Amino acid sequence: MMRSMYSAVSGLKTHQTRMDVIGNNIANVNTVGFKSSNVIFQDILYQTTSGASGANAATGVGGVNAKQIGLGVNMAATNINITGAGAAETTGLPFDIRLTDASTTHFFIVNNGSENLFTRSGSFYVDGAGNLAMTSTGYTVMGWQVDPVTGQIRKDTVSPLQIMKTENLTSPPEPTTLGRCGGIIDKNDPDVLNADGMMKNFNFYDKLGYAYTARFSIKKVPGVDGQFTVELKDILDSNGNSILPENMTPAQRASLFGNEQADAMLGQYTAVREGFYKDPATGTVYKGDSAQGTALTFNGTGFTDGTDTYTLKEVFGVDDQYISMLTATPPTATATYDPANGTLELRGQVVNYGLTFSTADGTFTGINGMDSVSLNLAESGLFPEGNFENISIDFSTMRNADNGGKTTASMTAGDAKEAGKGKKLGALIGLSVDNNGKIFGTYDNGNDVLLGQIAVAQFSNASGLEKAGENCYTTTLNSGEFDGIGVEIQADGSKMTSGELEMSNVDLSTEFTYMITTQRGFQANSRVITTSDTLLEELVNLKR
Repeated sequence: MMRSMYSAVSGLKTHQTRMDVIGNNIANVNTVGFKSSNVIFQDILYQTTSGASGANAATGVGGVNAKQIGLGVNMAATNINITGAGAAETTGLPFDIRLTDASTTHFFIVNNGSENLFTRSGSFYVDGAGNLAMTSTGYTVMGWQVDPVTGQIRKDTVSPLQIMKTENLTSPPEPTTLGRCGGIIDKNDPDVLNADGMMKNFNFYDKLGYAYTARFSIKKVPGVDGQFTVELKDILDSNGNSILPENMTPAQRASLFGNEQADAMLGQYTAVREGFYKDPATGTVYKGDSAQGTALTFNGTGFTDGTDTYTLKEVFGVDDQYISMLTATPPTATATYDPANGTLELRGQVVNYGLTFSTADGTFTGINGMDSVSLNLAESGLFPEGNFENISIDFSTMRNADNGGKTTASMTAGDAKEAGKGKKLGALIGLSVDNNGKIFGTYDNGNDVLLGQIAVAQFSNASGLEKAGENCYTTTLNSGEFDGIGVEIQADGSKMTSGELEMSNVDLSTEFTYMITTQRGFQANSRVITTSDTLLEELVNLKR
């Protein structure tokens, strides 16, 4: 009689425990990353009043089963639905991260200052020390650091991700090393035809990230189709002040930006008699040693005899009657006429480049026979502080064509893929996390720099983890150990999604169903007790 009461009592206790678990599930229906639990029941000891017997062939008596009376129920286990994913909640915050598992359940690794814990709650923020941490507890998020030599992730023992440390607040500057000049150059453009040429600006950076502007002049070679010149006029700092030395010699200018074949080109003019005479009375210039030579006229660029054009360089000779001149190619070399031996000596170097195009279709044919030329900022010797790199400027995409008298040529730092463009010192303006957990810093100079990677942990038996509260788990003997290194989440096709959180996987319809069956089970067990009590009451009443 008393066994039924004690069995019913165990039933009441077990159903109460199950109700406690259901209540906890429902209480955490909106807890980020919460995993629901379910109670598993099992029967307990049995009292055997008669053992089982086998069949007896001799007597023809069959076997008899054992007679057992159960003594109640207890809680066998709480089963955690660890692999069931909760719904996604979009937050838009960069450090709200949801784990999406492909085949294995993964966990973020966090540290409370003394040990590593594991969580599915991806609500993180950057704390005052620059560490990525849990929003709820402040536990630091663990991951892998960037190798300072290679700039790649070094997958060794996990450590706190201090993404806002001092060295991450800025991105180093880069000097400009490449440039290009492209577009259309129109021989009928008035700016290309005038004496100063068309001015083009080329913006670049030095090694410290300071900005400069190189000013170039593009001019048409008079009387020669398809030929132009490119000349460096000045280099200005960010305040508009020239950084070139005053009174630069032609040789210095050529060492910075000039014809690398200048010496050879000038040499072919050595000992060539090319005298000119200026009549002091009339000012008329003659080709030759006197007024008996061919009279020249000025055409706005130089003196011409109708076939060749000559550019005045400097005056030599008695009473300024001998004038050194040179044909327009190269137009900026320095020439002197020596009356003692009747020769025209050329000195200095050409300080521009000849830009040529096909006269048939206007395609680029070369800038001094090459596709690109160098602005020799590092090798010229004009900037001893050594903050510049040489810049190779590619002209091969230019074309000479009729564009209604409008030249569209422009100069840009960097090649077609933006390599060698150069950058100023960058300030950190944003942070982001990709699907593999890699954290990138975005800087105002255009750089995206890898700052670290969030590692994850996986276990042989994730259900064997023990809930430690605060949305965290600890390892147990039945879960498997954490190796201290972690894994990359995309190793099995899983991923992280930034701007989302994993919600609780509690299913209210299931919990309410469990609640109903638990309530009815509790009621039934209480009825067993009251019925047993009634039977005991009848037994007591026999004495009356």
